[in-house]
Amino acid sequence: MDRLGQTDTHTIFRDSVRRFFASELDLDAWEQERLTPRSFWKAAGEAGLLCPTVPEAYGGPGLDFSYNAIVTEELTYAGSTSSLPLQSDIIADYFVHLGTEEQKRKYLPGMVDGSLISAIAMTEPVAGSDLQSIRTKAVRDGNDYIISGAKTYISSGQLADFIIVAAKTDPDAGAKGVSLLIVDADCAGFSRGRKLDKIGQHSADTSELFFDEVRVPADAMIGGEGRGFAAIMTLMPQERLSQAIMGQASMQRAMDDTITFTKDRQAFGQSVFDFQNTQFVLADIATSLQVGWSHLDWAINRHVAGKLTAVEASAAKLWHTETQWTALDRCLQLHGGAGYMEEYPIARMWRDARVQRIYGGTSEILKLVIGRSLKG
Repeated sequence: MDRLGQTDTHTIFRDSVRRFFASELDLDAWEQERLTPRSFWKAAGEAGLLCPTVPEAYGGPGLDFSYNAIVTEELTYAGSTSSLPLQSDIIADYFVHLGTEEQKRKYLPGMVDGSLISAIAMTEPVAGSDLQSIRTKAVRDGNDYIISGAKTYISSGQLADFIIVAAKTDPDAGAKGVSLLIVDADCAGFSRGRKLDKIGQHSADTSELFFDEVRVPADAMIGGEGRGFAAIMTLMPQERLSQAIMGQASMQRAMDDTITFTKDRQAFGQSVFDFQNTQFVLADIATSLQVGWSHLDWAINRHVAGKLTAVEASAAKLWHTETQWTALDRCLQLHGGAGYMEEYPIARMWRDARVQRIYGGTSEILKLVIGRSLKG
């Protein structure tokens, strides 16, 4: 399929990414271990798959987001829920756009070569999408901040070498009281809790994190005091676009697998594919895929040009993840009883897809964002 804005260079890069995942992914083992091992992160870094947009001055290739999109598409299509896109598509940009020179030189090269695994800690037991309600505090003490609080549902929490932590530096200032601080995993008072037992995405570890009066220097703040919420909102469009990409690639894989399965499966003397109902269902999904790829390419190119708005990115995540869920559920149904068996990829893809409508902004929050924009 020809892709809008894709060049021969993109095609060559995609081929190399696809070959890497075909040879290096060990999905069954990682699902059992409930995490993606460090060895894979290191291999991905050596292959040039991590943080494509990081400038050459900090060890990266200095490419645009269209290359991130290729990695995220191919990783998802291969069936992996590894947190590579979290590091490449989300966290790296906090340093590129908001970090000090010292922070960039300390963290970005390791993020690019895979020797450093990052996490970002926003969600708390009592605060999800509403970041103004977080209770984790960072109190100034001379040239340091002392962080106290707990975070939950943190991707890469078990292996992270450092974490960007959202904390209240001014509890009375609402959104303007939220700041972001970098906590290295070897800081005294930092500890990891449970590796949480999720419904899906088992190879992407998700954890509880605890901060018991963790002392970090003032220069560990990223983006400036009280500017954490604004930073998160500024960088949110790329995060939501990344999740839209995952939704689209997952739907394509489910469709391809379902066509193969229904052609091979026999019922009442003919293939399941030959039933009119099967073809009607697949026709609906094929139509969604055609629309989805066109829209996704539009959004990626618009983002690369610096024009994708927060509302447009919210709409992209909403449509692609909701459509993903509907399509995967219908694909599983066409697998019959086999779709309920873990040995079939559709079962794993189906349960992995459920969280797509929750993290990065629930579908309900996205509708609020879009709805409010219509007031004019």
